[in-house]
Amino acid sequence: MSEKRKDNKGRILRTGESQRKDLIYQYRYTDIRGKRQTIYSSDLKELREKEKIIQKQLDDGIDYTAGKMTVLALLERYISLKQGVRYNTKVGYSFVLNLVKKEDFGYRQIRDIKVSDAQQWMMKLHDEGKGYSTIASVKGVVRSAFQMAYNDDIIRRNPFEFKLIDIVPNDSQKRIAMTKEQQECWMGFIREDETYMKYYDEFVVLLETGMHVSEFCGLTKGDLDFENRRIRVDHQLVRERGGKYYVEKTKTDGGIRFIPMTDGVYQSLRNILADRRRIKTEMIIDGYSGFLLLDKNDHPKVALHIENEMRWAMKKYKKLHPDQPLPHITPHVFRHTFCTNMANAGMDIKTLQYAMGHSDVEVTLNVYTHANYDRVAEQMTKIIDLKSFESQKRERKSG
Repeated sequence: MSEKRKDNKGRILRTGESQRKDLIYQYRYTDIRGKRQTIYSSDLKELREKEKIIQKQLDDGIDYTAGKMTVLALLERYISLKQGVRYNTKVGYSFVLNLVKKEDFGYRQIRDIKVSDAQQWMMKLHDEGKGYSTIASVKGVVRSAFQMAYNDDIIRRNPFEFKLIDIVPNDSQKRIAMTKEQQECWMGFIREDETYMKYYDEFVVLLETGMHVSEFCGLTKGDLDFENRRIRVDHQLVRERGGKYYVEKTKTDGGIRFIPMTDGVYQSLRNILADRRRIKTEMIIDGYSGFLLLDKNDHPKVALHIENEMRWAMKKYKKLHPDQPLPHITPHVFRHTFCTNMANAGMDIKTLQYAMGHSDVEVTLNVYTHANYDRVAEQMTKIIDLKSFESQKRERKSG
């Protein structure tokens, strides 16, 4: 029996490990392509930590090629390749990953997953009380991971290529748009309330531009063109849970746009600037400074600030006006309301798509507009009256 190789301290070295004359440790192994590789370290413990990482990578690579990788490992591989994604996307990935870690489905091998297996898992999540939008988010990320495996010729088909609505009922709350009366009621309350009137101008801008709240928070003085009465929207301001601020692109490429200032928006922006405190040192975030909205600490406001303003105001409104209920109002409800107002006023869909910053007109058509009976009746009457008028005109000509 051959004697075990040891280092200068008498410790037994494992297969592939050795110590050079200069006392540096090395580990030799064969990579997934069959090539010999070597790693080095001055410390044996550190070398073995590196060995663990390499072995996991080798196992993952071999398992992936054979389709033996688990659903969870596939997700981790997919997410590791998604560099430079937005903060909210990272949060979404973490949520899905943590959910899958708790599921038996996450530990099945990808080569064994059939369409019916994927569908049954979606149904299980629904039966356990997960909402439609949550399940849709999970399916979206997992489907993309399986698509990567399909594109790499690891699996023969993507088992998540099916319509979720055919499997799970869409019980998510429909997007709300305020009626004209509700808008007048809410904005009238804000305008007159001693506590919340200071937020009135912010609410006017959101309601009359349809901006995402993070786009609004990202506005700087340089984004406002009062001469031509327009707002440049090409970025948004985000703050992580840890408190770090950063500027990122708009939600979609279609989000880069100019928004006209209505008279109300023009005046409210002027008011916000006039009321904005003068501060000695402007906070600079990713090269941007002079943010329009500031909190009590002279830091730029973020979405949470405005969401809280609305929530607190809503609480007071309900207490004072229990006989005049309003829908739960959020910045996104303002955005839906703006889109609906524009659609009901007759703005054509492509123009509305631009105003909303949607990358896909289907989103504008299917998600945001809320037709109502009065609008339908008005349009039908116009069409019928026009047809009747044209018919009468033809009769007069022929007579």
